[in-house]
Amino acid sequence: MELINDLHVLVKLNDADNVGVATRAIPQGYPVDGSQHLAKQNIDAGHKVAVMPIANGEEVIKYGQVIGVASRDIDIGEHVHTHNLAMRERDSSLMNFVSVEKTAVMANDRTFDGYHRDNGQVGTRNYIGILSTVNCSATVAKMAAESLNASGDIEALGFDGVVPVTHGSGCAINTESDGFTFLERVIAGYARHPNFAFVLIIGLGCETNQVKKLVEKSGLTDISRIYYFNIQEAGGTRASIRLASEKVLEMARAKGPTVRRPAALNHLTVALQCGGSDGYSGISANPALGHAADLIVKHGGNVILSETPEIYGAEHLLLDRAIDKEVAVKLLERLAWWKHYTRINGAELNNNPSPGNKAGGLSTILEKSLGAVAKGGTSSLNDVLEYAQPLVRSGLNFMDSPGYDPASVTGQIASGANMVCFTTGRGSVSGFKPAPCLKLATNTRMFEAMREDMDINCGIIVEGGSIDSVGREIFEHIISVASGQLSASETLGYGNNEFVPWMVGAIT
Repeated sequence: MELINDLHVLVKLNDADNVGVATRAIPQGYPVDGSQHLAKQNIDAGHKVAVMPIANGEEVIKYGQVIGVASRDIDIGEHVHTHNLAMRERDSSLMNFVSVEKTAVMANDRTFDGYHRDNGQVGTRNYIGILSTVNCSATVAKMAAESLNASGDIEALGFDGVVPVTHGSGCAINTESDGFTFLERVIAGYARHPNFAFVLIIGLGCETNQVKKLVEKSGLTDISRIYYFNIQEAGGTRASIRLASEKVLEMARAKGPTVRRPAALNHLTVALQCGGSDGYSGISANPALGHAADLIVKHGGNVILSETPEIYGAEHLLLDRAIDKEVAVKLLERLAWWKHYTRINGAELNNNPSPGNKAGGLSTILEKSLGAVAKGGTSSLNDVLEYAQPLVRSGLNFMDSPGYDPASVTGQIASGANMVCFTTGRGSVSGFKPAPCLKLATNTRMFEAMREDMDINCGIIVEGGSIDSVGREIFEHIISVASGQLSASETLGYGNNEFVPWMVGAIT
């Protein structure tokens, strides 16, 4: 990363780039590379500026990678964005595929203080979950959780609280559809999650997603961790709330106090996520999180990268790191599914950059994807998971998911993530119980404006700071929060409303 001039208004990310990124707002007529070339328009912070002439049809290069083609001639000092930059499809091939060695664990000296479960898992939090199988049981689950939390009895027994895990589906859905499979997986994944000491699952009784079938099919047979019932059989709303409260207290007392004890980092799984991305995301927070992800993997831990539409166009960077052809094929199969899915729904993958992304300086999905992939660091790609599939291989995994943050994080937590790291350039105000979430700001301006919601300011990288040092700071903060320190979103009480299973298929 190179500052274009002493004015520090532009940064060039790779020697091959023909655009730079504005480090702050540049007024029209302001020098962009000394006194010779001036800004042709007012250019917002985080947006791209041509640093050499780009002819119509010529490739536009950022990060040393193609992010699109010029749709007309572009002069030095001109704003480069959606008005003069067009998308170009990119297809990856395995014709010359070469596997890489799995990234080795280099150290095992770091630990975090976690809650050790009887099945060998380790949690970063000690919650109790009340899960609904269907929207119809969501109100009972919420009321039971609110009543228990308000009483103070659960906290007095040494638990962090009761989390209602509710959603808007569970009925009028084809049991053979992907959407139903995903719903079963996420509920089962949350029921098994190490951040829950135990869970109560509540159904209505007549829904498609039958609680008894779910429990049996998912192998949720540990009665010390799982209890379930239907509202229709319990006698209605008040009787169900009373039964839920009584059962949770009974199981909490049976579990007894649990204290944190040191655990190796192989028990730590971190979800890598971004939302509200901007032109700085791929420069600051994402590569810094990638460095932290590499440190986690080298210490024996696990990380999950997701959001399949947001790696489109940058998938070659992951394919080049696959440990075998099977892993590479699985990644390409998921991308092929998305191309088909968007086509039959009258969309395209380049629809992905949101209005907020574009306002922040991102022009095409290729540009967004190149920055998003940086969250995964440089470790070998050891597996590709379908949505909410349990993680079975250590190290870096990719999980198929939409780019919609709540649905993506829901799948990552169901796959086993007991921590979430979330980079944002525009700002984010979400949390993801039962997993604590760290918010990483891409720029100082937003960090200062939303200081109470942010954990770490990665904007200092744009101002001359080191990616490695900020990445190390993120790594250390992950361990601290995994050991019990509250994240910003936790201090604000976020996390009860972000359980959003990915719904695919018709509702009848």
